[in-house]
Amino acid sequence: MAIRPKKTNSRSSSENQKTPVRKRRRKKTTKNSNFKKSIFIVLGVFMMISMVSFGYFLGQNDMLNSQTPIAQTYKTHKTDSRKKLLEDLSKTKTHKPQEKKELSAKEVPKAETKTSTEPLLQEIPRIKIQKNVMLTDRTTKPKLAIIIDDVSTRNQLNKIEDTGIKMTPSIFPPSKLSMTSHTLATGLKHYMIHLPMESGSAQFNTQYKTLITTFSDEEIEARVKELRKLFPTARYINNHTGSVFTDDYHAMETLYTALRKEGFMFVDSRTIGSTKVPQIAEEFGDAYVARDIFIDNEHNVPYIHRQLQKAVNMAKKKGYAIAIGHPHKMTMKALSSAAGIFQDVELVYIDELYR
Repeated sequence: MAIRPKKTNSRSSSENQKTPVRKRRRKKTTKNSNFKKSIFIVLGVFMMISMVSFGYFLGQNDMLNSQTPIAQTYKTHKTDSRKKLLEDLSKTKTHKPQEKKELSAKEVPKAETKTSTEPLLQEIPRIKIQKNVMLTDRTTKPKLAIIIDDVSTRNQLNKIEDTGIKMTPSIFPPSKLSMTSHTLATGLKHYMIHLPMESGSAQFNTQYKTLITTFSDEEIEARVKELRKLFPTARYINNHTGSVFTDDYHAMETLYTALRKEGFMFVDSRTIGSTKVPQIAEEFGDAYVARDIFIDNEHNVPYIHRQLQKAVNMAKKKGYAIAIGHPHKMTMKALSSAAGIFQDVELVYIDELYR
C-alpha cells in the first residue's frame, strides 16, 4: 500500500521557500521611502536658505539706497555732527588770535608811556603790512641785508666800516670779554643787539647773563628792561646761540612779549629748525623776521663767496634775504671782494627791510 506524502508538509515547505522573497521586497520598499524623505528634507532646507538669503539681499539693497528711516536718520545725524564740529573748529581758530592781538594792542600803549621810544613802538604793529609791501614790490632790485654777529670791540666795528658795504653790526651786551661793549652803539644809526640765549652747549650757557629757559617771567622782563637802558636807540635783537631757548614756547613767548613792550623787534637767527618764533610772531600779527643763510661756517674766501651767491639767489627769488656772518678776517676779506656777486641786489640795513 503506497503512502501519500502529507500535504501539510509540502505547503509548509513552499511557504518556507517564499518567506525570504517577501522580506527582501519589504526592505527595498523601506529604502525607497527613506530616500524620498531625504530628498524632501534637502529640498525644504534649500528653499528655506534661499528665502532667507533673498530677504537679506533685499534688506541690504534698501540700506544702500537709503530707503529705510534708520539709514536716513544715521546719515542726517552724521552730517549735522560734522557741520557742527567744523563750525566749532572755525570759531576756535579765529577766536584765539583775535584775543591775542587785542591783548597785545592793549599792552603796547602802556609801554609807550614808560619809555622814550614812542615812535618805535608805534611802528611795530605795522611791521606785517610793511613786510607784505616788500614782498610784492618788484619795481626795484631784490634786497639783501647782511648782519655781522658777535661784535664786542671797536676794532671789529672799524673793520666792518672799512669794507664800505652796508652791513648791520649785532653788538654783544656787556660781558666778561667787554663790560663796555654797549658803548659801541653810541652814534651808530644802524645796529642791533646780539643777545646770548640758552643753547644745548653748557660752555656757551656760561656766558655773562645768558637767558635761560628756567628763568621766571619777572627775570626775563627785567633783562629786557636792562637792555633798553643799555641800548636806548636799538630796535632789533637777534639771538646768540639760543637753540634751546627759541625752541621753548613759554620762555620765548615771555621774551617776545617783553621785547615788544620795550619797542624791540626780534630777528630769529634760526639756530634750530623747531624754533617757536614763527608761531609766536604770527599770533601777535607781526612779520616773522629770520636769517636765511650763514655765510662763514667755513673760514675761506671761496666758500664765503658761494654762500653769498646763495643769499643773492634767495633774494632774487622772494624779493629779499637776510644773511649772517661774523667779524672774522676771512669774512671781511670775502665781503670786500664780492662786488660782482652783489650786482643783482641792493644791499640794505636790517631796518631798511622792516620799518
